[in-house]
Amino acid sequence: MNDTIVSYISSLANIEFSPLFVFLIFLVAILIIVNVMALIGGLGTYAERKISADIQMRQGPNRVGPYGLLQFLADGVKMIMKEDIIPTESNKLLYTIAPVLCLSGILATFTVLPFSSGFILSDLNIGIFYLLGVSSLVGVGIFLGGYSSNSKWSMLGGMRGASQIISYEVPVTLSILAIVLIAGGLSFKTLVSGQTGFPNGWYIFHNPFTFIAFFVYFISALAEANRAPFDLPEAESELVSGYHTEYSGMRFAFFALAEYMEVFVLCGVASALFLGGYKVPFDLGGDTIIGQFLQIGSFFTKTLLLYYVVIWVRWTLPRLRVDQLMTVCWKYLTPIALFNLIGTAVWIWAFDGKSILSLILSIGASGSAGGH
Repeated sequence: MNDTIVSYISSLANIEFSPLFVFLIFLVAILIIVNVMALIGGLGTYAERKISADIQMRQGPNRVGPYGLLQFLADGVKMIMKEDIIPTESNKLLYTIAPVLCLSGILATFTVLPFSSGFILSDLNIGIFYLLGVSSLVGVGIFLGGYSSNSKWSMLGGMRGASQIISYEVPVTLSILAIVLIAGGLSFKTLVSGQTGFPNGWYIFHNPFTFIAFFVYFISALAEANRAPFDLPEAESELVSGYHTEYSGMRFAFFALAEYMEVFVLCGVASALFLGGYKVPFDLGGDTIIGQFLQIGSFFTKTLLLYYVVIWVRWTLPRLRVDQLMTVCWKYLTPIALFNLIGTAVWIWAFDGKSILSLILSIGASGSAGGH
């Protein structure tokens, strides 16, 4: 049976829950995750504007609430009150479900995202494949949003989004598989449990190939999330607003919320795969309630630091052209990711799966023994 938040609470309380109580626990956990992620998505828009303001030496939001902190709530109220317009010549069914597909695809990924050893909705034994599969709904939603709007700008943005997301899934998947080879499993708990709370035990420093794989994954993840310098599907300089040009009100808000939540998911996956995930130094707290809060704090700290880097990159680098975008993917990132995958397999075979630090320490220990 897969580990879930219910199985953790059951083992902690030493109680076998009834099906109704299991349903209620899952319902509460889902409500907590959805509301926290919606809050993070809203605060992501605030952070985006504040960080960009700092980079450009200006104020940013500073009117609504202390330091402009409630600006995202004002934006939410504005979106709710705006008129929901559907273009006359659009495909109304596809136009309506496109933003829902984007948001649903992102929300579904939180099923396997490991916030801590106990707080995970379901630790599927094919967690990586599940995550890659459901996240593909975002690409479908973006394409349908552009196609159904009956607008040239939206159509171009949708085509760009589809080609970009499908292309960059290749280096992302190859980089993830390099870590799967080392961990020996596809579940997120297996991937995290092979690491430690200190950087010397993280997979990013396991060998030179995984170190490069982290940067290949991170760059490809920026493209998958349509983040600058890869934000071609919504390039306002030539496409007005890209695939969501014709959207207004809450449907537009769903697209924006899905983007900021997707950034959190991609950073969370990077944290789990390469940076130790929820692991805490010295395993402080263990599997106790206090330990769970420490693990959640560790996971969110690493993830939000990467989130900051994503925003930092957006306001630092200029946008690529479409041909440059595809060149980076197929001529550089994909061959490098494939080379890393083969290199990782060879490393595991040649050094019995040991990390480069373990090899250095063993060589040092044998050298000192020989000296004596």
